[in-house]
Amino acid sequence: MTTVTAEQHRLIDHRERKANWRSWGPYLSERAWATVREDYSANGDAWNYFPHDHARSRAYRWGEDGIGGISDRNQYLCFALALWNGQDAILKERLFGLTGPQGNHGEDVKEYYFYLDNTPTHSYMKMLYKYPHSAYPYDDLVQENARRGYDDFEYELLDTGSFDQNRYFDVLIEYAKAGENDMLIQFTVTNRGSESADCHVVPNLWFRNTWSWGYEHGPMFDVVTRPEIRRVNTYDGISTLQADHPAGGTYWLYGQESPQMLFTENETNTARLFGSPNRTPYVKDAFHNYLIHDQHDAISPYEHGTKAALVYQATLNPGESRTFRLRLAEDIRPAPFDDFDTILQQRIQEADDFYHSIQNVDCTPEKRSIQRQAFAGLLWNKQLYYYDVDQWLNGDPAFPPPAEIRANGRNNEWRHLVNFDVISMPDKWEYPWYATWDLAFHCIPLVMIDADYAKRQLELITREWYMHPNGQLPAYEWKFSDVNPPVHAWAAWRVYKIDGKQQNQEDTEFLKGIFHKLLLNFTWWVNRKDEEGNNVFQGGFLGMDNISVFDRSGILPVGGRIDQSDGTSLMGFYCLEMMRIALELAKSDPVYQDLATKFFEHFLRIASAMTGATGSGYSLWDEEDGFFYDALHLSDGSRIPLKVRSVVGLLPLLAVETLEPEMFDEMAVFKRRTHWFMNNRPDLSGNMASIDVPGAGRRRLMAILTRERLVKILKIMLDENEFLSPHGIRSVSKYHDQHPYELRINSHTYTVKYLAAESDNGMFGGNSNWRGPVWFPINYLIIEALQRFHHYYGDDLKVENPTGSGQMMNLAEIATDLSQRLIALFLQQDGQRPIYGGQQMFQTDPHWRDHILFYEYFHGENGAGLGASHQTGWAGLVAKLIQQSGIDE
Repeated sequence: MTTVTAEQHRLIDHRERKANWRSWGPYLSERAWATVREDYSANGDAWNYFPHDHARSRAYRWGEDGIGGISDRNQYLCFALALWNGQDAILKERLFGLTGPQGNHGEDVKEYYFYLDNTPTHSYMKMLYKYPHSAYPYDDLVQENARRGYDDFEYELLDTGSFDQNRYFDVLIEYAKAGENDMLIQFTVTNRGSESADCHVVPNLWFRNTWSWGYEHGPMFDVVTRPEIRRVNTYDGISTLQADHPAGGTYWLYGQESPQMLFTENETNTARLFGSPNRTPYVKDAFHNYLIHDQHDAISPYEHGTKAALVYQATLNPGESRTFRLRLAEDIRPAPFDDFDTILQQRIQEADDFYHSIQNVDCTPEKRSIQRQAFAGLLWNKQLYYYDVDQWLNGDPAFPPPAEIRANGRNNEWRHLVNFDVISMPDKWEYPWYATWDLAFHCIPLVMIDADYAKRQLELITREWYMHPNGQLPAYEWKFSDVNPPVHAWAAWRVYKIDGKQQNQEDTEFLKGIFHKLLLNFTWWVNRKDEEGNNVFQGGFLGMDNISVFDRSGILPVGGRIDQSDGTSLMGFYCLEMMRIALELAKSDPVYQDLATKFFEHFLRIASAMTGATGSGYSLWDEEDGFFYDALHLSDGSRIPLKVRSVVGLLPLLAVETLEPEMFDEMAVFKRRTHWFMNNRPDLSGNMASIDVPGAGRRRLMAILTRERLVKILKIMLDENEFLSPHGIRSVSKYHDQHPYELRINSHTYTVKYLAAESDNGMFGGNSNWRGPVWFPINYLIIEALQRFHHYYGDDLKVENPTGSGQMMNLAEIATDLSQRLIALFLQQDGQRPIYGGQQMFQTDPHWRDHILFYEYFHGENGAGLGASHQTGWAGLVAKLIQQSGIDE
């Protein structure tokens, strides 16, 4: 019998509502400034309306940020670390980075921090922040990146010399829960340099400002009564703060060594920002002004406020470490640190036990370390996401009404949307807002460690306060009406299967509930994105930002629309996933066989439409090239194939499903109706892989790709001079490096060229590139598709991998090879990790080399990490690949 670990017991207790172990967690953002929620400008320029320079002085409206911060579930009370090295011009309360317009490749965090460990209930959390001894080079980073263009590398913090001769502090941040609302906090600061250096360690405790917006009664989760933090008696070398909140209750923060206490209000410094008098002399940036500018009158002499800090000053010799301990608890504790060491070590051991029970023991220690850091990043990337669109558009009573252009501007068609949930973010600095298709991928590794949380994430997006009344799922806060790929049904099915509790009634109810909501979403797709009703779809950019000749989410400069190979393929994929879910539900309720049949028929129509067998007769399949392409559909009815060899032509691979013989035989109604279609509508069924022919294990196959077309596409995909890189499938074929695609129309030339690294244009802010690099989510979907094809074809189908090598592999072996290429991005090979490219400090320094970053995408030639550096959300899929990688060869 498998032993249930302490962490698993906590998860069970939380599920059964015996304890609220998720009451506290890493729910602060890494960046709340320059978000859409905080943008009250007339023109929607979020980056410039609320810049980093305002963040220390302006109270946030919708959520808080901090370094390695935590909060309660409602984010009433917040805690985070601030630092000052005696040199910085700004108290280091939050992470700095370039805004979208400032970066030569878009927005980018310019800090070094690593999420090292976390458990699902946050009973133990650990992260590392690296803080220079010298003044942080804010101006240098902004000015040099502004000077550089699209063809230049980004100018990084290491490039400034701030870490030369190891002149920096390692700041290790640890939290351990003694109880549901009892947090042990430990900061360990180590001087890595060869000279002594000063460091101020300034833990902050504050309340989210819910009282300054002019309401008599708090809307939603706002509390209009002002809370208070005050000093209470200090004894036995312990400084104590008492925090009273009308809704959140009372907490005490205990700090060892009698540090200095500072108090102010979490209120905007309007005098500094807007030249108008402050409502209170004690404002948000008081600690900055006190410590850096020696303004003693900035802090409150009354020893109370809505924001407080403890100040520790330390001079550390070379190599010296110093530890600072605090405890935040809802109980009065006469001796808060007596059991500190015991509990901390116990939680660390329990975290080890939990992951030992989860991880594949046949994997190498290095792989298990990478996987555990992937899980840590997923869990650290949780954030309380608060956004009431109607309230945001209308403005708050305490402030002038918004300009009319704002009321009718961004997201005005989403006034129903009210979000106040802990959600998995793509990257809490770069993307501190949920994105629906990102979230679907997050749930695949998350279900391995916290099935309840993964299911809750998928359910949230389909709730009526998220999903639009017309059935659309929200995309992301910059434009909720943008269209993300329809992968939610796939994610729900995979979470259901990976969790492996199919006999559990609650799990069946999860699947049933999400299926019913996705029926609405599927109908929205059919009604809104199939313009002529011929089962060829125009989804939009579908997350693949600049993969095309045009910006596919906007109005085309040449008019018309794009009939999309990827959008149509994904709808075929959607049909098959919905069919599979319906058949699963039909095991206990036969009525779902009708819906399974409906999706089977719709899949046939989509598969036929893609190849021109029905409808317009125009095919997205190019028989001569053996590839699928988008088509520019002009207003005069003519179509121009957009012959860009990109992943849009590979995505038909995804629309594949196999059925076990038992399933097919048990569903009499479904079996009878599918055979009717096959016999009576050969125009629909004759152009796809046939369900009538049993394959390996008597399985049945449904796929857009016939065997012949599958082989042709794989020949291109597995060609190292096309899509196959050492580290996965490229987003655009390398063929376009020497042969750029050009479209000449209306005296203009539009070009797509293979770009192994960053974008060379400003489409989507210039910070995303689908023109060559390897993207994890698409690779993962391709791997699963190959596995499903192998379920049917078995060893009867083998192709060359790589193309031209003479090495024949079945499709499962190819899926394994692609998995190993992706995993290898993170592995040391001859002392070098591909993800770190030429950054030698990351490659060789013992204090850097074993810490893993999970990037947004990866260089198409050498695998170096690109884009957002903490996008564990979908790069964290490597955790699932590692789990199934088994014994290393």
